[in-house]
Amino acid sequence: MSQPPPAPPSASPMDLAFAEAAAAAARGEVPVGAVILDPRDGRILASAGNRTEELADPTAHAEILTIRAAAASLGSARLPGLDLYVTLEPCAMCAAAISFARLRRVYFGAYDPKGGAVDHGPRFFQQPTCHHAPETYGGFQERRAAEQLRAFFKERR
Repeated sequence: MSQPPPAPPSASPMDLAFAEAAAAAARGEVPVGAVILDPRDGRILASAGNRTEELADPTAHAEILTIRAAAASLGSARLPGLDLYVTLEPCAMCAAAISFARLRRVYFGAYDPKGGAVDHGPRFFQQPTCHHAPETYGGFQERRAAEQLRAFFKERR
């Protein structure tokens, strides 16, 4: 987990998520980054990039690490009213964590037809067993996110 870098006034939460994704790629991780923002005051509460390889932890996805850091900083397992920005459509594990954290909104970049669980696969938030469904918005800077992922995997082949 990393502390969010000080953001210049012009940096958007999604730009910070892309910076976390780039840092993850530099560490040899799949380039996914996430940021949690308090929309009431614009404060970034947490940010992280994937660390599954570094931590030898299959749950160390950017979203999970960011939720953990925000919850720790607030001293609460629930994060109502907060927004998550992530560069890739969340998987089922991350969607469950988002629901349990009670995040208000999720903004994501690239769609993930194979592993995504918001608009693809199980469509987690649409299931009757989902206790809390945040508002979701996909396709933010989608080309940028998809290119970042394509470049990473092309380099590894």
